Amino acid sequence: MYRFFFKRMVDVLVSLCLLLLLLPFFLIIVVWIPIATGEPPFFFQVRPGKNGRLFKLVKFKSMNEKKDAEGKLLPDDQRFTRTGIFLRKTSLDEIPQLLNVLKGDMSLVGPRPLLVEYLPLYNSTQSKRHEVLPGITGWAQVNGRNTIGWEQKFEYDVWYAEHVSFALDVKIIFRTLARVFKREGINASATVTMEKFTGTKKPQ
Repeated sequence: MYRFFFKRMVDVLVSLCLLLLLLPFFLIIVVWIPIATGEPPFFFQVRPGKNGRLFKLVKFKSMNEKKDAEGKLLPDDQRFTRTGIFLRKTSLDEIPQLLNVLKGDMSLVGPRPLLVEYLPLYNSTQSKRHEVLPGITGWAQVNGRNTIGWEQKFEYDVWYAEHVSFALDVKIIFRTLARVFKREGINASATVTMEKFTGTKKPQ
């Protein structure tokens, strides 16, 4: 019952409350990013959601668009702005995703929405992570985030998809808040990014 009805109600109510609570920060960041970096305040990217349905994810922009001599974007760690690093460390860059939750594209808790190009690379088990809405935070995020490999991350995602419950969501939210305030685990380094997923390694 929670999975199919009450979870959505909780998402909407909590997201509305958080947006109202964080509105001053939201407005300040919207104004500050263009002033400090010369970049637009928002980052948009198409990501796959539940059942692989595509949606446009929104976050506060933390990287610039600098390119090399060949016109290719520089590596992520070379494009982070000072403002972006601060937003990442404090997780304030995630605030706009509350709008994705209100729209029904995301949930507060669920597997993180990854790149569209990964969809054909998942095996049949890993694909189960798309049986639920993606989340702002999730079981993998409170169990290592970028410090664990793709295989382990997907195991956590699939386990969550198979064990969704109110108690589990509350546990994940509180563990997320604890790590944000302590700046450990999920955001210990604002510029740590995962290498791209290239498919599950097959046994030799």
